[in-house]
Amino acid sequence: MTNNRFKQYAKGIAGRARQASFEMANLSAKAKNKILFQVAGALRREKAFLLKENSRDVFAGRKAGLSSSLLDRLTLNEKRIEDMAASLEAVAKLRDPAGEVIERWKRPNGLRISKVRVPLGVILIIYEARPNVTQECAGLCIKSGNSVILRGGREAFYSNKAIANLFRKVLRSNRVSPDGVILVERLDYEIVDELLKRQEEVNLAIPRGGEALIRRVVATARIPVIKHYKGVCHVYVDRSADMRMATEIAFNAKCQRPSVCNSMETLLVHRGIAKKFLPLLVRELKSVKCEIRGCAETCRIIPEAKKATERDWYEEYLDYILAVRVVRSVDEAARHIRKYGSAHTDAIVTRTPKNAERFVQLVDSSSVMVNTTTRFSDGFQYGFGAEIGISTDKIHARGPMGLEGLTSYKYVVEGNGQLRQ
Repeated sequence: MTNNRFKQYAKGIAGRARQASFEMANLSAKAKNKILFQVAGALRREKAFLLKENSRDVFAGRKAGLSSSLLDRLTLNEKRIEDMAASLEAVAKLRDPAGEVIERWKRPNGLRISKVRVPLGVILIIYEARPNVTQECAGLCIKSGNSVILRGGREAFYSNKAIANLFRKVLRSNRVSPDGVILVERLDYEIVDELLKRQEEVNLAIPRGGEALIRRVVATARIPVIKHYKGVCHVYVDRSADMRMATEIAFNAKCQRPSVCNSMETLLVHRGIAKKFLPLLVRELKSVKCEIRGCAETCRIIPEAKKATERDWYEEYLDYILAVRVVRSVDEAARHIRKYGSAHTDAIVTRTPKNAERFVQLVDSSSVMVNTTTRFSDGFQYGFGAEIGISTDKIHARGPMGLEGLTSYKYVVEGNGQLRQ
């Protein structure tokens, strides 16, 4: 395609989504919920077809040499499809944010002012590998009254197309424009670049994927971007921590699903507990062949650990690799997190409330956990039904984004003939 044809293709998609957005914004809560429940049912009925299409992607991914973490993100199975359906049903049961009166007041001159929540309009989602993102994002956009343009990676093309088409069929069967959900089926990245410049039609971009993808989106976009670059998440085990609880939390944070952005990448351990705690944890980590890269003190306690480099403290491994550092205090742990962390999710395990309070005060991440795993940093786990993405910025939305993050507001001012003097 020539540059002009890329522009025309992007303009056509954006225009169709824009037109559909007016219809989506005016759907009743009942209509939106009906659509979501019907898509959930379609996911279950079409499970065999979805698995077949996904197997095409997985086969191509293995042939292309995708990493084990990417293949894990790419793969669907019966449980993940059921989770997708359940997630849509959970979103359907949530309160509809569109039209909510956030606050209302009356001025001395009699004007009645309301701050009312409204959909953003057209959301562009750019993502890699995970076909369940197609379902999550489409579902949340429908519920919040937005239309969505989905641009998944080529590695999940057949899976994404199958899921997106289920949404489009259900929209059409309910006499709603199927362009409320559009999958970009051309994989030329120049089309993404053009969509990111469509300020007239597209209201927000949300990239979900690796750091390189997100930085490219930010560098190109002329529209607002919700993002987090990576998830360098920490667990700090305080001197007073319960050994068993700390072991279970750290193991879960690292190993329950290491390929996702809220898995632990660096473990910080108080010096006063390190000699007792680290051997207990490492015994568990060995069962999954997790590699340890540690500071000098860690290597003295765990001889088989590899010596960590400066780069390891910044690394998002997304694999069975864990960086470990021994620290002397809550404050030192917080300083490490401020320097090397990504403001995504960080946790403390402690039996001392004062230390927990200090950690929460000092660590300025979008999610800070006390005596629980970083793996709970997730829209579904927070009760949002699903998440559209995670933001480590501080403007508009922060942390796991659910329905409210896909809305803005307008002021409705009612009078009875008042004039400004």
